[in-house]
Amino acid sequence: MIGTAPRDFAALLPAGGRLAGLDVGTKTIGVGLCDAGWSFASPAETIRRTKFGADKAALLALFARQQVKGLVIGLPLNMDGSDSPRTQSVRAFARNMADAGLPILLWDERWSTAAVTRQMIAEDLSRARRAEAVDKMAAAYILQGAIDALAGGALPAF
Repeated sequence: MIGTAPRDFAALLPAGGRLAGLDVGTKTIGVGLCDAGWSFASPAETIRRTKFGADKAALLALFARQQVKGLVIGLPLNMDGSDSPRTQSVRAFARNMADAGLPILLWDERWSTAAVTRQMIAEDLSRARRAEAVDKMAAAYILQGAIDALAGGALPAF
């Protein structure tokens, strides 16, 4: 199941379980993970994109190792909420991941990379360190927003 409704996604995970957040870019896929109780998300790793089959295999291996029960994929909407070519690419990525058997929640990721970058600049990380960490930190940021809504009970009505 792929959707944008947090309530529907939560209903597919009645016992909770660990979630993975993905920030899907053209060159990398940032991965964040949360605990089974949906309290906190952390950056996990950045996967350099090659061919989709290899990318998917790397993700599935990570999901199996970490016992992931669902995916939150950042959806890069335009500022007015409309789709862009990048949004369509992420939707296609989600469709191609659907056969993994994990529920997928598409989560609005506007401002995620900017917010993470601002935080890393405030922490005085070098440009090289920021480039190395931004994707996995953005994935954790996206995931944290989703689990805050899911666990807090105040789910937005999309």
